[in-house]
Amino acid sequence: MATLQRVALIITIIGALNWGLVGLFEFDLVAALFNGAESVISRTVYTIIGIASLINIGLLFEDLD
Repeated sequence: MATLQRVALIITIIGALNWGLVGLFEFDLVAALFNGAESVISRTVYTIIGIASLINIGLLFEDLD
């Protein structure tokens, strides 16, 4: 499970960086790379990022030994 959470955390960080670009510069990197925010590939990437963030909810309840 630790490997899955690490991969999910990396994907979540990439998504957060994309949102930072949107907030600061009004530039959506995912949409720019995959021909718009409404394309199937962009929506798939957004979905993967959302699922990764749900996986990371478990990190809130882990001990930080």
